[in-house]
Amino acid sequence: MSDQTAAVKLSAITKRFGSVVAVDNVNVEIADGEFFALLGPSGCGKTTTLRMVAGLEFPTEGSLKIFGDEAGTLPPNKRPVNTVFQDYALFPHMTVEANVAFGLKMQRVPKPEIADRVQEAIGLVRLEGLEHRRSQQLSGGQRQRVALARALINRPKVLLLDEPLGALDLKLRQEMQSELKALQREVGITFVFVTHDQEEALTMADRIGVMNEGELLQVGTPAEIYEHPVNRFVADFIGQTNLLDASVVSNDTVCLADGAHIPGTSDLPVGTRVAVCLRPERAGMHPPGEVPPDCQSVVGRLEGVRYLGNALVYTVVLDWVRLEVRRENQPGGYRPHAGDDVAVSWTLDAISVVRA
Repeated sequence: MSDQTAAVKLSAITKRFGSVVAVDNVNVEIADGEFFALLGPSGCGKTTTLRMVAGLEFPTEGSLKIFGDEAGTLPPNKRPVNTVFQDYALFPHMTVEANVAFGLKMQRVPKPEIADRVQEAIGLVRLEGLEHRRSQQLSGGQRQRVALARALINRPKVLLLDEPLGALDLKLRQEMQSELKALQREVGITFVFVTHDQEEALTMADRIGVMNEGELLQVGTPAEIYEHPVNRFVADFIGQTNLLDASVVSNDTVCLADGAHIPGTSDLPVGTRVAVCLRPERAGMHPPGEVPPDCQSVVGRLEGVRYLGNALVYTVVLDWVRLEVRRENQPGGYRPHAGDDVAVSWTLDAISVVRA
């Protein structure tokens, strides 16, 4: 991806606050029209990165380009971006219409054009009929739509979203995830979305950048991040997973913490501490001694079962690790009870070996 095709390009971006390194040598290119999520725990540097793109913070080092133009030292109003914050920052004394129109009025856009663009923006976020309500008369989801309309009316080339769904309850948040992705497809502009919610990122993003302690650890599609995490942190942060401590014996063998040698592909040096990543839905469960011949396995004691309606999650305890196995809740099949010895199994393509 070249500077001219990248909507946002960060090159060796570092941000320090005194002796604290909030963002450490981040390199990433975000394509025009892409829905890109920055994902990580609180304090990992993702919001600081977003604020640098917005112009609310300036990089200590590095280059920040927006559509090929250096923007790292430009003020926010000189950048073709707009930001939606978690608290929406609406004016409570103003109507929906007035909130959406505010930015254009400040730019002294002619009134007829303002009216047309306000209706266009309100239509995009499906708020027709609510133009004259004040923000305190709106639901959380409606206020979020007003904030989106106010940001989109300025026709930014890049829309920055800082945990915009964080204040919503679970069901509404899930509904808004679908709506936000559909809106991004409709308007066709670049969305850069900050979240600590891995399900949110997996659901909406074209690509995800996972951050921790100021570093960008991995960038990839949701499938790449989930199926092939680069290290233990990414594997553990993205979805539920079992992590079995091991070390590299050769490029196709690892030694588990209990001393067993199993097949596991890795290009890391011999002796490197690693973890075998096994997602609960990829694990099998059998009576000991009845494991299929093409599977590896470990034997432990079934501690308990969690009932999730459409699935059952079994917790299996070994001396050195605790594992979870997720199975669809279907009639019949193997149904062990708490206290039983069980074998947790997997095929070679079900695991990934990651740096510990």
